[in-house]
Amino acid sequence: MSDTRSLPVPDGLEGDRLDAAIARMFGLSRTRAAEIIGDGGVLLDGAEAAKSDRVSAGAWLEVTLPPPPTAPVPRAEAVPGMRIVHEDADIIVVDKPVGVVAHPTVGWTGPSVLEGLLASGVQLATSGAAERQGIVHRLDANTTGLMVVAKSETAYSVLKRAFKERTVDKRYHTLVQGHPDPLRGTVDAPIDRHPAGDGRWAVVAGGRPSVTHYDTQEAFRAASLLEIKLETGRTHQIRVHMAALRHPCVGDHLYGADPTLAERLGVRRQWLHAVRLGFDHPTEHRPVEFSSPYPDDLSAAVELLRED
Repeated sequence: MSDTRSLPVPDGLEGDRLDAAIARMFGLSRTRAAEIIGDGGVLLDGAEAAKSDRVSAGAWLEVTLPPPPTAPVPRAEAVPGMRIVHEDADIIVVDKPVGVVAHPTVGWTGPSVLEGLLASGVQLATSGAAERQGIVHRLDANTTGLMVVAKSETAYSVLKRAFKERTVDKRYHTLVQGHPDPLRGTVDAPIDRHPAGDGRWAVVAGGRPSVTHYDTQEAFRAASLLEIKLETGRTHQIRVHMAALRHPCVGDHLYGADPTLAERLGVRRQWLHAVRLGFDHPTEHRPVEFSSPYPDDLSAAVELLRED
């Protein structure tokens, strides 16, 4: 069912293009906002307008938002290469392989952690949306490493709160181009959708607060191996912050990585791995920590650099 909303243009959007303003106001991509405008779903002061028209503060908008796409229903489907690191009555910790998302999403036809666990007969918490049962945090499809999934309802609520309150110790290793200066530091820069509306995220004034700590572990001729500690968990956070430092993750072409270096190292995705995960057990109330070795493709790239 469509949703029509009427509201004035905020002062902060004075002079913006109409598609950019709609995207900012409703959390849409620029592409999606332009589609809605093109379909006649936006009136500006009572008249249809073009996506490139500039808006004035206080101008009256009437926006008809189409119904959101229906989320896919999870199906039980085995995920080759997904390893169970730990399992008890409340949680299951998995080592996620490349090319696997956390849970089914609109438009994704590949495997997911959730569906792989269902195929293994694991009973997961049913709190939250049906297509995300038990999922308390996510990794990008091409980021490998550790994820914890809730099996009990208590674990789900405790872990969701722990991630929200930033008490979970999330450590990643990433291989970045060049050598960050200083070798150890913090990136504290807000993240939001990229203004281009092309699926990227970016450091944007007024975005959501995002904090990334990095520490150089090993320096090579053309790249550096960093350990990353996240305080926040924004979409693409490490990738965006490293790109903002002008040291993108090796192989991350979406955020400006050099394809020549990635090809030489045999890296066909961003070199990014969730290497350690620590938190208080949700029912046993004791600290637990899990670790994951590098997958073969990431390990091979580091060995090539060491040989240089």
